[in-house]
Amino acid sequence: MISARNLSLNVMLPLCLLFVSFYAKSTEFVVVVNKSNTINALSKREIIDIYMGRYLTFPDGETSTPLDLPAQSTLKNDFYLKLVNKDEQKINAYWARLLFSGRAKPPTPSASVEDAINKIAASQFAIGYIPVSQLTDTVKVVYRFD
Repeated sequence: MISARNLSLNVMLPLCLLFVSFYAKSTEFVVVVNKSNTINALSKREIIDIYMGRYLTFPDGETSTPLDLPAQSTLKNDFYLKLVNKDEQKINAYWARLLFSGRAKPPTPSASVEDAINKIAASQFAIGYIPVSQLTDTVKVVYRFD
């Protein structure tokens, strides 16, 4: 007969380990823009609107050029899960529908985090997401995920 203690260890321990492993692997992101961009902060809603193609400009009316990290990367998938609770496959399907309708175009892909940082540092209109661990002083943070 299984005791209550053994049952709780057999059920709870694996659940706790799963929970810990998920959060240990979760990447902390910041959304960044060019240092000369007049925007100092964005709300999550504004970032969603820019990254999902609803707005082509920053709140001040200046053009925005969103950058994505490489396709099929864990970083890109994790970012969209945090932003809109959709994985990369669902994001790709979303963009396929929008592209077919001609209403918007997806963020410009970057080859790597370093490439994204370089593009943002070189363009006043660029916006991107990077892991906090790779943040440099060449870009300005406008949003931090909680």
